[in-house]
Amino acid sequence: MGRYSRLRRIRQMDPQQDFEQIYRWITHYEFPRDYLHGTSIAFLRDYGVPRISRLLDRTQEFERAGQKRYDDTVLLTYEMVREGMDSEHGRAAARHLNRIHGRYRIPNEDFLYVLATTVVGPKRWIDRFGWRRLSAQETESLALVGRRMGEMMGISGVPDTYAAFERFHDDYEREMFAYDPANRRVAAATLRILASWYPAPVRRAASRIVLAVLDEPLLKALGFRPEPRRLRAAVHRVFRTRAALIRLLPGRPERFPRKPKARTYPFGWTLDDLGPHWAHSRPLAPLQDETPPERASAPAQPSAPRAPREEAR
Repeated sequence: MGRYSRLRRIRQMDPQQDFEQIYRWITHYEFPRDYLHGTSIAFLRDYGVPRISRLLDRTQEFERAGQKRYDDTVLLTYEMVREGMDSEHGRAAARHLNRIHGRYRIPNEDFLYVLATTVVGPKRWIDRFGWRRLSAQETESLALVGRRMGEMMGISGVPDTYAAFERFHDDYEREMFAYDPANRRVAAATLRILASWYPAPVRRAASRIVLAVLDEPLLKALGFRPEPRRLRAAVHRVFRTRAALIRLLPGRPERFPRKPKARTYPFGWTLDDLGPHWAHSRPLAPLQDETPPERASAPAQPSAPRAPREEAR
């Protein structure tokens, strides 16, 4: 397959109808590693908000089982989209996610922000370091997947375009980013997870590379000093060189999608494996557009927003 063959097909598609297919092509074929890198940076952005990081710090989930929390977040998103978000499997994944998050009371705007980072973060990373920029169809597909996820999670006021997601994301950060010791503790735990993927002698360097691609407002909120300008420039050159080399390769064939490889589950996983151990003691609740059989005759009541994705992180 030619490097741009899939892009030509995407440009002929309607994101309103085909957003899930386009999303799968982005994450499994066109930019699998870059999408994951953008999502990892999105995790770190969440910790720039003290009331989010304080909750995560209290749970100690990243200290006790950080790799599992990271893997579970990636895999739950994958499971929601794998067979279609409105398939029975996709809905089961959403109900399980809501059960995990239902333990905490979180402001709706924090839900929205965490969701926005998963839309804006990958887009910005790919445009900056990917082998090409995302097309308009791909960009809107990211937003529409994010919107449907938000609806299934019971979040209100979810944007319906990428521009609206980006505007909310940036406005929220300007208002809410601030340093707190919990920010640094949770960010440091996450950096240890990312560094642990590499051999011990290079783990410190791996952490510094991550810090070298973060912007100064985020670094300030996390309590880290910017890396030296020379290192930042070198890291950027390496990523751009990587992108140039990938651009010369053929496109990934349809029969070889790149699927998640979770370190926590070397022999595979099921939906029941995902999430903390206590999740299965909590009842499953129907999604907002589902009616419990025993209440079929009662008028539908809007459900309260469920707690955010951070707990799965």
